[in-house]
Amino acid sequence: MSIDLTPRRIVEFLDRYIVGQDDAKRAVAVALRNRWRRRQLAEEVQREITPKNIIMIGPTGVGKTEIARRIAQMSGAPFVKVEATRFTEVGYHGRDVETMVRDLVKVAHNLVTEEMRSKVDEGARRDVNERLLDALLPVQSLYSEGGEHHARAKDKVRTQLEEGLLEDRFIEIEVQVSGQPIANIFGAMGDPEMGVQLQDALGRMMPKRTERRRMAVREARSILLDEAAGRMVDEESAASAAVTKAEEEGIIFIDEIDKVVATESKTHGPDVSREGVQRDLLPIVEGTMVGTRYGPVRTDHVLFIAAGAFSHSSPSELLPELQGRFPIRVELSPLSEKDFRRILTAPQNSLVRQYSDLLEADGVKLEFAEEALDAVASIAVEANRLAQNIGARRLHTVMERLLEDVSFRTPEEVSGTVAVDRKMVEERLRGVVDDPDLTKFIL
Repeated sequence: MSIDLTPRRIVEFLDRYIVGQDDAKRAVAVALRNRWRRRQLAEEVQREITPKNIIMIGPTGVGKTEIARRIAQMSGAPFVKVEATRFTEVGYHGRDVETMVRDLVKVAHNLVTEEMRSKVDEGARRDVNERLLDALLPVQSLYSEGGEHHARAKDKVRTQLEEGLLEDRFIEIEVQVSGQPIANIFGAMGDPEMGVQLQDALGRMMPKRTERRRMAVREARSILLDEAAGRMVDEESAASAAVTKAEEEGIIFIDEIDKVVATESKTHGPDVSREGVQRDLLPIVEGTMVGTRYGPVRTDHVLFIAAGAFSHSSPSELLPELQGRFPIRVELSPLSEKDFRRILTAPQNSLVRQYSDLLEADGVKLEFAEEALDAVASIAVEANRLAQNIGARRLHTVMERLLEDVSFRTPEEVSGTVAVDRKMVEERLRGVVDDPDLTKFIL
């Protein structure tokens, strides 16, 4: 995370993509900045400062997930989103809560590997070009008369290769191939993660096997680049860096945490497992050691952000110990018609911009009248009221329904500029909204 990412700048970044929800934005901005502040302190002090985990309370579709996802994106932190309902108590059939930590380290490893490969990319490309040249030159029989002719031929082919003129030429190269999958032998016997770790360990012990294949230069370059970069990246260093990155920068977003709140009857049925999931989550959030394929990972300084609608329950019904691990609570407001109207055009990735860009690829320019956008927002709010309230996600279905005919008839029948006015919106959508039965299925 950069020193320039102050809380104010983090909020400004979030404002580009998310309408409203200022309290939630400020909370995550401070939490993110505190992680950078902590790393500036002495090591013994760092160990004592734990992240202030956040629980977001609000209906679906108001921006909870998007806020967490965007802060991970801007900071380059490994990010994993999980749904609490996917987990079951240890001993029940289902996912173990520790898999969220393993998934986080896997994401961190991908980020670290990509960063390491970018540093050796230039050298890897040089090596690959030489291998491609060696594969291409044998077909240049015209220049096989001597060293000087061969050198001139190689220079000519190198130029053509760099200019992308030989991408469709077929060549034969030797590529590394993996052996028979080993994980399946162990995966069925127990923990799938153990199977993956055994596969990695046995794979490193077994000799590499190569195979000669015929393919286009374009395909060969991709395979050879992957092999070359892989040889240049130290896997042990990547694994160690991934563990550190997950421990120090990792963000785990636990959605639908309200669904594991036990109801009044806790003596039988699914409520036993719901409370059991909370108990299994507790040590992960408090800080524990989890074994992964890249090494043991401590979760003490992972930032946990939980979210839930809590429409039929309250955060106070969570286990007291678990509540204590989420000291920051923010409530997200339901979206108003004014918010819906802003969501259509204000965010950097607004729906209006997305649809305009998509159809512009086919030579069609969309022009939205202001009153048309007002009508779309109004209809989305009404559809949420009549059917299930899914928040801003309703705008996706409304816009798709509105532009479905134009999208289908482009480019054969529709070209040039298409004006989207209030009349078009009402013709395409008003009848659907007026029929509650249709609203449930179409919007």
